[in-house]
This record gives sequence, C-alpha cells and structure tokens, in this order.
Amino acid sequence: MSASDNPIRVFVTHCWLENDDYTRVFEYLEASGTFYYKNTSQPHAKKPLDKESQREELRRQIAPCEVVIVLPAVYRLEPELVMFQMAFAKAADRPLVALENFGSTEPLTKAIKDLADEVTAWNERNLIDALRRQARHQETTRWDTIEFKLD
Repeated sequence: MSASDNPIRVFVTHCWLENDDYTRVFEYLEASGTFYYKNTSQPHAKKPLDKESQREELRRQIAPCEVVIVLPAVYRLEPELVMFQMAFAKAADRPLVALENFGSTEPLTKAIKDLADEVTAWNERNLIDALRRQARHQETTRWDTIEFKLD
C-alpha cells in the first residue's frame, strides 16, 4: 500500500470558522507535494447551538484522526473550546502537535505546552516530520546538503 493510499488523518483545532493559521497549515502540508493527509476537521460544519451538541460534533470530527494540530491563535479566540478539543484528543489517545505562535516570539501558553506531545515551528518540513513522528512513529532521516566552493 502506498502512502497516497493510506493518508495520515489530521484534525486541526478550530472554533467553527477558518482563520489565517488554519488555512496556513494546509498550505504548508500541500507545499511538500509528497505528504498525503486527510483532514477530519470541519470548521464549516453548521455550528450546533448548545455547548454539548458542539462538543459532540467535535468528538465526531476528532475520533477518526491520528494526530491533532493545535493552533495557538484559535486558543486565544476560544480557550475553553480548544482545551476541550485537546482534552478529548488526549482521552482518545491522539497525539497533539502544537504550533508556535505565527510571526511572534511570544511563548506558547502553559496549557498548550503541558498537553502537547510535540511543539514545532511554522516550517513545512518541521510540521510534516512532527506529524509523521506523532501519528505513525516514523522517523525521517533527511539530511540538508550545503554546497560551497573552496577558492
């Protein structure tokens, strides 16, 4: 079975709408051209009216995933909702990959750091490597090649 036949199932934290960071995650994942994934998060789904219905819908979206990507920007918008998503993911034995704050040196909140299995920078390669490690326990053995001339 090839990687394209068995994509990594990811859930990205959301509060029932897409924001710049949510969209940026998928731009990074698509940029590699060799990373196959299936998005189980559905921020465009109709937002249930009551809190318990919202939680049930989020449980339904998180259940099939292999790894959860935590966005600090979404946490700042709705910390209680993101904490629920993180807590359910941990209870369902799903690893959490938290991204650092985009375009800022501000540290991640303690709540995210305490629950995250791995924290990574906003970098296509780092994010994909973290997802492979956490979802499938695959170690990548990529090497950077630096070319230079001796005069």
